[in-house]
Amino acid sequence: MKVESFLSLLQFSDGLFPAGSYAHSYGLESCVADGTVKNAGDVTSFLRALLQGSVAPTDGLAALCSSKACRAGDMETCLMIDASLDAMKSASELRAASRQMGRQVLRIAYNLTAPGLTSDLFRAVENGESPGHHALAFGAVGAAMDWRGQELVSAYLYSTCSGLVAAALRLLPLGQLAGQRILWELLPLIARLADQSQDTDFADIWSFAPALEIAAMRHETLESRLFRS
Repeated sequence: MKVESFLSLLQFSDGLFPAGSYAHSYGLESCVADGTVKNAGDVTSFLRALLQGSVAPTDGLAALCSSKACRAGDMETCLMIDASLDAMKSASELRAASRQMGRQVLRIAYNLTAPGLTSDLFRAVENGESPGHHALAFGAVGAAMDWRGQELVSAYLYSTCSGLVAAALRLLPLGQLAGQRILWELLPLIARLADQSQDTDFADIWSFAPALEIAAMRHETLESRLFRS
């Protein structure tokens, strides 16, 4: 990957990128509230389950496939991927979070990059023609910025984990070192899942994380909430 492409990947996957991920816990807050997640080990288990049961086989694969579709100029496939993601995200808070973050990514890409399919997707989302999920947007930007597939998926998975570790540090008395240990322990899994995704296509998409989805659905009923999901 060219240095410029690599740097753009760092920018769009950075925790400071204003996509709004800092406002979401994806059900982690519910698990902390009910005592299911109490310490660093529990956070690691939560993230492993999320990666293996949802983020990698669903969003990671969707990001990779949307990148391939954008490279081919296939708008129809991009819209199909977006609609499929909307149908697969059963928890309304998770669906809304993904839409919000995706719209923000497309908006920023629209203002930073040259006109292309990313711009067309942004207009489709703004016109209400497509929901604009985060994975779709990330993959579309990856095509425009020439990110390689394995690096694209790796960055998407790592960014998800990094954001949730940051959320865990706000919800639990863990400390920064514990947060970095969690991420360090997850690196081999992230690398393996990203590598496995490279020989798949959109027909292989799946998701099975019912406990995490239920936790996300329970979130809106909490008496006090720090996060939006």
